[in-house]
Amino acid sequence: MKKITIIGAGLAGIEAAWQASKSGAEVDLYDLKPEGRTIGHESPFLGEMICSNSFGSSSLSTSAGLLQEELKHLDSFFLKNSQKFRVPAGNSFSVDRIRLAEHLTEEIKKIPSINLICKDVDHIPESEGPVIIATGPLTSEKMSEKISDHTGRKNLFFYDSTSPIVNLESLDTEKLFWASRYDKGDADFLNIPLNEEQYHELVDDLLNAEKVKLKDFEDKKFFEACLPVEEIASRGKESLAFGPLKPVGLKSNPEGDDHYAVVQLRQDDASKKFFQLVGFQTRLKWGEQKRIFRKLPGLENAEFERFGRMHRNSYINAPVIITGVYQSQKDPGIYFAGQLSGVEGYLESICSGLLCGLSAGKKINGNSLSEPPDSTASGALLKYIKGAGWADFKPSKFSFGLLPEMKVRGKSKREKKLIRAENAIKNLEEWIKKEGI
Repeated sequence: MKKITIIGAGLAGIEAAWQASKSGAEVDLYDLKPEGRTIGHESPFLGEMICSNSFGSSSLSTSAGLLQEELKHLDSFFLKNSQKFRVPAGNSFSVDRIRLAEHLTEEIKKIPSINLICKDVDHIPESEGPVIIATGPLTSEKMSEKISDHTGRKNLFFYDSTSPIVNLESLDTEKLFWASRYDKGDADFLNIPLNEEQYHELVDDLLNAEKVKLKDFEDKKFFEACLPVEEIASRGKESLAFGPLKPVGLKSNPEGDDHYAVVQLRQDDASKKFFQLVGFQTRLKWGEQKRIFRKLPGLENAEFERFGRMHRNSYINAPVIITGVYQSQKDPGIYFAGQLSGVEGYLESICSGLLCGLSAGKKINGNSLSEPPDSTASGALLKYIKGAGWADFKPSKFSFGLLPEMKVRGKSKREKKLIRAENAIKNLEEWIKKEGI
């Protein structure tokens, strides 16, 4: 009997495995865990969210909200299970990362047709059935070499980083205030108000702090949507005040305030014990992080559950490698899913894994899956990574700018996005029905 082989059990890999298992096929799912793990992982569980615990806004008029809605219509295993582990975050969809990963691991192990194999796979297996490579942004050097051999192209990469997480009990919350930006949802974020002097001291500290050095032979390439906080600070003294530390929409009293900047903390676990510094991805050395962030009001005695760290993200040059539904031009029986494929972000990785699993399931039964319409978020993202300029290709999150233009007059920007989002859902439903998913 032909099998579907999946290498990597991160967000994309477990989504692909579950979707593929619905086809009736047997699935071999390989991952280092629980015995091993990469530098970015904290737990022995599958599907661990590394950088942040947030999927972004749930509003349909936002890019994240539309992609979430499409994943619901596509019966996403990951998103469906994530609902059980939501934590307060205003209008954002945030989860308890570790408890969710533990639950997902248990659910995957319950499925008889999925064989979870703890093994480091450093090559592309020869198989009669489809092979889905979902090794993620932390793909090993050996596997990267084999992928390069297969594609005939050198693997690309950029740098990504994580934010520090602190223990709530160690904070002086009397110096902080609870609020969500523009009062959307409940007051779920813990906020650190900064005056002008405190803000500029923080910026100076970030600019002058000792950082983890990148290898001399590697270019300094960061993903623009997830820049290290010190990199943002280097682009201008007020960059942070107009970026992740912007004070607009955050009030510590009904009459309003005149905060120069605000640092937000977002709940990271269901027990409300740990909070993550929002927008503080960093490559500062750990001692520097402790020294600088303990200068922030209320964080003088902060205990760090996790320090921020830098890691290298690998991805393929999708425009010259991908065809069909995330398939290799050289061998359509080989799929690339997740951030390795050239998409960026949690939801985008889940979406790519979902489509790979559906396509592989159809393929093993002698059928094929057509591409989702480019008027949908799922289809627009796939179209982008296949059609972007190959010479300067960079991973991308989904945005409304990837959707075809719609002529809508006399509407606000938000209303126009809602119309386009509703059109996307309508077209996705028609595609789902046509494909018999």
